[in-house]
Amino acid sequence: MRVAIIGGGPGGLYAAALLKRLDPERSVTVWERGAPQDTFGFGVVLSDETLGGIEHADPVVFRALEGEFTRWDNIDVHHRGRVVTSGGHGFAAVDRRRLLTILHDRCRALGVTVRSRELAPAAAELARTHDLVVAADGANSATRGAHAASFRPTLTGHGCRYIWLATDLALDAFRFEIVETEHGIMQAHAYPYRAGAATFIVEMREDVWRRAGLDRADETESIARCEKIFADALGGHSLRGNRSRWGAFTTVVNERWRHENIVLLGDAAHTAHFSIGSGTKLAMEDALALAASLREQPDIPGALAAYEAERRPVVASTQRAARASLEWFEHLEQYAAQPPRQFAFNLLTRSRRVTHDNLRLRDADFAAAVERDFGTDPDTPPMFTPFTLRGLTLRNRVVVSPMDMYSAGDGVPGDFHLVHLGARALGGAGLVMTEMVCVSPEGRITPGCAGLWNDEQEAAWRRVTDFAHTQPGAAIGLQLGHSGRKGSTRLMWEGIDQPLPYGNWSLAAPSPLPYRPGTSQIPHALDTDGLARVREQFTESARRAARAGFDLLELHCAHGYLLSGFLSPLTNRRTDAYGRGLAGRLRFPLEVFDAVREVWPADRPMTVRISATDWAEGGTTAEDAVEIARAFADHGADAIDVSTGQVVHDERPDFGRSYQTPFADRIRNELGVPVIAVGAISSWDDVNSLLLAGRADLCALARPHLYDPHWTLHAAAEQGYSGPGAPWPLPYQAGSRKPPTGRTDAPRPRLTLDV
Repeated sequence: MRVAIIGGGPGGLYAAALLKRLDPERSVTVWERGAPQDTFGFGVVLSDETLGGIEHADPVVFRALEGEFTRWDNIDVHHRGRVVTSGGHGFAAVDRRRLLTILHDRCRALGVTVRSRELAPAAAELARTHDLVVAADGANSATRGAHAASFRPTLTGHGCRYIWLATDLALDAFRFEIVETEHGIMQAHAYPYRAGAATFIVEMREDVWRRAGLDRADETESIARCEKIFADALGGHSLRGNRSRWGAFTTVVNERWRHENIVLLGDAAHTAHFSIGSGTKLAMEDALALAASLREQPDIPGALAAYEAERRPVVASTQRAARASLEWFEHLEQYAAQPPRQFAFNLLTRSRRVTHDNLRLRDADFAAAVERDFGTDPDTPPMFTPFTLRGLTLRNRVVVSPMDMYSAGDGVPGDFHLVHLGARALGGAGLVMTEMVCVSPEGRITPGCAGLWNDEQEAAWRRVTDFAHTQPGAAIGLQLGHSGRKGSTRLMWEGIDQPLPYGNWSLAAPSPLPYRPGTSQIPHALDTDGLARVREQFTESARRAARAGFDLLELHCAHGYLLSGFLSPLTNRRTDAYGRGLAGRLRFPLEVFDAVREVWPADRPMTVRISATDWAEGGTTAEDAVEIARAFADHGADAIDVSTGQVVHDERPDFGRSYQTPFADRIRNELGVPVIAVGAISSWDDVNSLLLAGRADLCALARPHLYDPHWTLHAAAEQGYSGPGAPWPLPYQAGSRKPPTGRTDAPRPRLTLDV
């Protein structure tokens, strides 16, 4: 087999060494346009997991590296004159030039041909004369660009500028240094990579960078300015560069990593922001997986497919975490006023990979101090602290999120709703929300949707709230809404968003735009009389909700339903006072809110659910969401329930664990308004982490409560908590301890005798 590798960075060299070691008969050639010691940056951080893979794959490389590593356990956060330290993190770094030397030496010993200072032929040309071409040619990969039609790359720029520097300051921890200047906040990411030397990456938002005049500074001037800005942190030590230039990080994603016998590796295939880890780490892991796949699979196409299948989910997870991390730093100013330990906790958990429970294992004293600052009682998890909205005090921070059940008859909730909502009320959550309850027959999504427009429905809901309030008693909230253009469809399991085969009703919306063009019914645009009629339907339903005993009312302005349809520029094309700019699009939802707030009891809270982004070009943005939330808060909303999407059918959500919470986080910390965070929050550890970091006040969970109606009580049991924040119903108290499982770890009896 003849293998050509384009790019002599750590990923390309390590791939070459492994491929040659596993099969000495292979002909492996590496092309590197620079000199052997040419490199950017200074230090490389590798995890213990990656080092374990290196040790197993090539002990020679591992032994050479082992003596070079600088190791540390602590992370120091320097902010506003305070230093907060968290321990137990376990890092290892090595001088990047030393790593390259070790890999060059290993390639030479194995018989790999390394052509330094030589530009590689085009990948297509190499592919004609080699069995395999590995493109490890970096984030600006020429190979990827030449075959873009096959790899289908997406390159996403981000809002910060950074410069990669080094210092002779001896560090014994990973340090985050936050400096507030007249131009804005600047931060440094610093870590040791050998004795007496540390990487020192300076980063700031682009607008700060420009205001500071750094956009006009060359390397020498940039170093001098950074030395002055971070003088206290450097303590008299200098900074140095290495062909260092200000850059803006670009996230690289490819739909495919292989084209015929050409395969991408490392930054050519994917990038992840330096604040979460090393691109070198990912590239070396890629090399391990590629070498293993070529050894395990019978042919090259199968090997390349196996390599991509193995690495893609790992990389996607890392990129999600990296995206969360870089966005945290882009919006760092919104956290600047947090208390020191909460700020540090927020920073440490920014990517959602490190959590509260994880930090308790790493540094129990630090976690306990953060909990005390939050105000928890001893031995009380944060999720079981009470929270007050107007005259309603919730016993804990868990909300059963609204979930459409499509199981009502003529809008009347029946036994199913009593059991469904009653079970969740018994299950320990502080607040149980109904599904979207519709204000009129034509405001339903499906014939199975619940309503609150007549006396029979009101009486049926009273039956549900009465049960929810029985011992131990949970608060119950009503989500009130109108389907708009998404109505008159089949039950979800009969065909989601598909029109009814018969018995359709007419639809109303801000503009005559169908939800699914060519499939959905075209709604009529509401005129002045129609707007007034809908507004009155909302207020009448709110009066009924108060009489029915609901503790909280939520106005549904999300997910493309009627009020959401007014808010989004993709669904509101009106040219009257209820359209055009954001102020116009807000007008009718605010009129409905004001009308409902007027008839809703003054001591009971009102919340508003919004879609903070449409996940579609030209739609509602995160910046719009802040202004929408501000408007509702100014009109008296007690909290904003921050969801996303479901406004247009061709949306492209960025799914992932807790993927919607950054939008809630931003609204809470920019406006100071309480928020309910939703969106793939699936563990009690996630809930505790979001609360302690100050990203949310309440957390709403849907699917976990379908899987387990007693999710909250079980979360308490798993954390060893049995206080007032999670009271068990008296008849259930015998089950408040987790039942023992089968004895799988018991001592085995001796059945043989050694002689």
